[in-house]
Amino acid sequence: MATEGGGKEMNEIKTQFTTREGPYKLLPHSEYSRPNRVPFNSQGSNPVRVSFVNLNDQSGNGDRLCFNVGRELYFYIYKGVRKAADLSKPIDKRIYKGTQPTCHDFNHLTATAESVSLLVGFSAGQVQLIDPIKKETSKLFNEEMASSWPA
Repeated sequence: MATEGGGKEMNEIKTQFTTREGPYKLLPHSEYSRPNRVPFNSQGSNPVRVSFVNLNDQSGNGDRLCFNVGRELYFYIYKGVRKAADLSKPIDKRIYKGTQPTCHDFNHLTATAESVSLLVGFSAGQVQLIDPIKKETSKLFNEEMASSWPA
Protein backbone atom coordinates (compact mmCIF):
# COMPACT_ATOMS: atom_id res chain seq x y z
CA MET A 1 0.00 0.00 0.00
CA ALA A 2 1.19 3.47 -0.81
CA THR A 3 0.34 6.66 0.96
CA GLU A 4 -0.28 10.02 -0.62
CA GLY A 5 1.07 13.30 0.68
CA GLY A 6 -2.09 13.86 2.73
CA GLY A 7 -1.65 10.61 4.66
CA LYS A 8 -4.54 8.96 2.78
CA GLU A 9 -4.04 5.28 1.91
CA MET A 10 -4.58 4.12 -1.66
CA ASN A 11 -5.96 0.64 -2.20
CA GLU A 12 -5.40 0.70 -5.94
CA ILE A 13 -4.48 -2.46 -7.81
CA LYS A 14 -1.99 -1.72 -10.54
CA THR A 15 -2.63 -3.19 -13.98
CA GLN A 16 0.75 -2.22 -15.39
CA PHE A 17 4.14 -1.20 -14.03
CA THR A 18 7.81 -1.15 -15.02
CA THR A 19 10.76 -2.75 -13.26
CA ARG A 20 14.44 -3.21 -14.12
CA GLU A 21 13.52 -6.43 -15.94
CA GLY A 22 10.99 -4.65 -18.14
CA PRO A 23 7.32 -3.65 -18.29
CA TYR A 24 4.52 -5.80 -16.86
CA LYS A 25 0.92 -5.53 -18.00
CA LEU A 26 -2.27 -7.33 -16.92
CA LEU A 27 -3.58 -9.19 -19.99
CA PRO A 28 -7.11 -10.44 -20.66
CA HIS A 29 -7.47 -14.24 -20.61
CA SER A 30 -7.98 -14.49 -24.37
CA GLU A 31 -4.74 -12.62 -25.11
CA TYR A 32 -2.71 -14.30 -22.37
CA SER A 33 -3.68 -17.83 -23.43
CA ARG A 34 -3.14 -17.18 -27.16
CA PRO A 35 -0.98 -20.05 -28.41
CA ASN A 36 2.55 -19.31 -29.62
CA ARG A 37 2.45 -15.55 -29.36
CA VAL A 38 4.41 -13.98 -32.21
CA PRO A 39 6.85 -11.34 -30.93
CA PHE A 40 6.14 -7.77 -31.95
CA ASN A 41 8.28 -6.59 -34.85
CA SER A 42 8.13 -2.86 -35.58
CA GLN A 43 9.82 -3.33 -38.97
CA GLY A 44 6.87 -5.22 -40.42
CA SER A 45 4.45 -7.35 -38.49
CA ASN A 46 2.55 -10.33 -39.86
CA PRO A 47 -1.06 -9.47 -40.65
CA VAL A 48 -3.71 -11.52 -38.87
CA ARG A 49 -6.83 -12.44 -40.83
CA VAL A 50 -10.08 -13.78 -39.37
CA SER A 51 -12.85 -15.65 -41.20
CA PHE A 52 -16.26 -16.62 -39.78
CA VAL A 53 -18.88 -19.18 -40.86
CA ASN A 54 -22.21 -20.30 -39.37
CA LEU A 55 -22.86 -24.03 -39.73
CA ASN A 56 -26.46 -24.01 -38.38
CA ASP A 57 -26.01 -27.11 -36.22
CA GLN A 58 -28.52 -28.26 -33.57
CA SER A 59 -26.23 -27.57 -30.58
CA GLY A 60 -26.62 -23.80 -30.89
CA ASN A 61 -22.85 -23.30 -31.30
CA GLY A 62 -22.85 -23.15 -35.10
CA ASP A 63 -20.37 -20.31 -35.45
CA ARG A 64 -16.78 -21.19 -36.31
CA LEU A 65 -13.80 -18.94 -36.79
CA CYS A 66 -10.47 -19.31 -38.49
CA PHE A 67 -7.48 -17.05 -37.94
CA ASN A 68 -3.81 -17.05 -38.78
CA VAL A 69 -0.84 -15.87 -36.72
CA GLY A 70 2.39 -15.90 -38.68
CA ARG A 71 2.79 -19.39 -40.19
CA GLU A 72 0.06 -20.95 -38.07
CA LEU A 73 -3.62 -21.41 -38.99
CA TYR A 74 -6.24 -22.10 -36.27
CA PHE A 75 -9.90 -23.21 -36.45
CA TYR A 76 -12.18 -22.82 -33.37
CA ILE A 77 -15.77 -22.87 -32.18
CA TYR A 78 -16.85 -19.23 -31.72
CA LYS A 79 -19.19 -18.57 -28.79
CA GLY A 80 -19.61 -14.82 -29.22
CA VAL A 81 -17.91 -11.74 -27.87
CA ARG A 82 -19.05 -12.29 -24.28
CA LYS A 83 -17.47 -15.74 -23.92
CA ALA A 84 -13.89 -16.31 -25.07
CA ALA A 85 -13.04 -19.33 -27.18
CA ASP A 86 -10.94 -21.98 -25.44
CA LEU A 87 -7.68 -21.30 -27.27
CA SER A 88 -6.02 -24.40 -25.81
CA LYS A 89 -8.39 -26.68 -27.77
CA PRO A 90 -8.50 -25.83 -31.50
CA ILE A 91 -10.65 -27.98 -33.78
CA ASP A 92 -7.81 -27.85 -36.31
CA LYS A 93 -4.32 -26.32 -36.27
CA ARG A 94 -1.84 -26.23 -39.14
CA ILE A 95 1.74 -24.97 -39.16
CA TYR A 96 3.33 -24.16 -42.51
CA LYS A 97 7.02 -24.06 -43.39
CA GLY A 98 8.53 -21.84 -46.09
CA THR A 99 5.35 -19.88 -46.75
CA GLN A 100 2.63 -18.35 -44.63
CA PRO A 101 -1.13 -17.90 -44.93
CA THR A 102 -2.03 -14.37 -46.07
CA CYS A 103 -5.79 -14.75 -46.62
CA HIS A 104 -8.60 -17.28 -46.15
CA ASP A 105 -12.36 -17.56 -46.49
CA PHE A 106 -15.09 -20.16 -46.02
CA ASN A 107 -17.55 -21.36 -48.67
CA HIS A 108 -20.76 -20.31 -46.89
CA LEU A 109 -23.01 -21.98 -49.50
CA THR A 110 -21.77 -25.54 -48.93
CA ALA A 111 -20.99 -25.35 -45.18
CA THR A 112 -22.60 -28.04 -42.99
CA ALA A 113 -21.99 -29.27 -39.44
CA GLU A 114 -20.02 -32.24 -40.87
CA SER A 115 -17.94 -30.42 -43.49
CA VAL A 116 -16.81 -26.92 -44.41
CA SER A 117 -14.55 -25.76 -47.24
CA LEU A 118 -11.84 -23.24 -46.40
CA LEU A 119 -9.76 -21.66 -49.15
CA VAL A 120 -6.33 -20.46 -47.97
CA GLY A 121 -3.97 -18.20 -49.94
CA PHE A 122 -0.23 -18.13 -49.21
CA SER A 123 2.59 -15.60 -49.47
CA ALA A 124 4.32 -17.45 -52.33
CA GLY A 125 1.18 -17.66 -54.50
CA GLN A 126 -0.15 -21.10 -53.60
CA VAL A 127 -3.84 -21.66 -52.87
CA GLN A 128 -5.07 -24.61 -50.80
CA LEU A 129 -8.59 -25.95 -50.25
CA ILE A 130 -8.96 -27.65 -46.86
CA ASP A 131 -11.72 -29.01 -44.64
CA PRO A 132 -10.82 -28.17 -41.02
CA ILE A 133 -13.68 -30.29 -39.61
CA LYS A 134 -12.60 -33.47 -41.42
CA LYS A 135 -8.93 -32.37 -41.06
CA GLU A 136 -8.12 -33.10 -44.67
CA THR A 137 -6.62 -31.28 -47.63
CA SER A 138 -8.77 -31.43 -50.76
CA LYS A 139 -6.85 -29.53 -53.44
CA LEU A 140 -3.63 -27.61 -53.91
CA PHE A 141 -3.41 -24.98 -56.64
CA ASN A 142 -0.11 -23.51 -57.97
CA GLU A 143 1.69 -26.51 -56.46
CA GLU A 144 4.82 -25.80 -58.48
CA MET A 145 5.29 -22.71 -56.29
CA ALA A 146 5.22 -24.68 -53.05
CA SER A 147 8.54 -25.17 -51.30
CA SER A 148 7.18 -27.01 -48.27
CA TRP A 149 3.74 -27.58 -46.77
CA PRO A 150 2.25 -28.38 -43.36
CA ALA A 151 4.43 -30.10 -40.85
